[in-house]
Amino acid sequence: MILKQTADLNQKPKRIISLVPSQTALLAHWELTNEVVGITKFCIHPTDWHTEKEKIGGTKNINIPKIISLQPDLIIANKEENVQSQVELLAKDFPVWVTDVNDLSGALDMIQDLGHLVKKEQAALNLIEDIHTQFEQLKQLENLLRVCYLIWKDPFMTVGKDTFIHDMLQTAGYKNAFDNCNRYPEVSITEIASAKPDVIFLSSEPYPFSNKHIQELNQYFQNIPIVLVDGEKFSWYGSHLLQSPAYFNALLQIIVDKHA
Repeated sequence: MILKQTADLNQKPKRIISLVPSQTALLAHWELTNEVVGITKFCIHPTDWHTEKEKIGGTKNINIPKIISLQPDLIIANKEENVQSQVELLAKDFPVWVTDVNDLSGALDMIQDLGHLVKKEQAALNLIEDIHTQFEQLKQLENLLRVCYLIWKDPFMTVGKDTFIHDMLQTAGYKNAFDNCNRYPEVSITEIASAKPDVIFLSSEPYPFSNKHIQELNQYFQNIPIVLVDGEKFSWYGSHLLQSPAYFNALLQIIVDKHA
């Protein structure tokens, strides 16, 4: 995590721009409505913020002039979700905090650090404790199921071992069928078959998989359950983590029923 111009943050930031949807939701969880002045078009939670807050473009194509006009005293970015050159350009004139979250432990560290940055230290500690409590309720199968988690189509793309989604799959009790890869590799139907998954997950984001894609893949994988999953529950770090364990438990039951 990198913070530029730290001298400008001796006080609680009053004009925050978030370039990261999951961290926007976290700021909303802490009720920083007045402080957050700009978000991306992909910051869909909470819905009233998505409707009312100033939009500064997408995560990969931010509107630099719009951000400058808002005169933020803190910009929150992420190494994976935002473009390095754009973030570095902003950091020349504004305090920019860049996160790099690859696992659940890192997500909890991020929550604590951001809580300190926006003067919500106790709220951050309370949230971390609540997340721990929720994850203690996770159910686990005796034998791990191999999962092919698809995030994109044309070409198909999955997740490697150095991603947050990979760590969430492991935490939820699955084995990533492509844990021999890094980042987000392209995979063919043949490669998916060779990985011998017990189940295929089709994520709701960033590609909006739907039931028609299950039907398309069924012609290749007739004996493998193919399940639509909520990508937010696997990839959004921050306050959304409160919802993930209950979702994982419900999803596990669906998969067990399909295998029965």
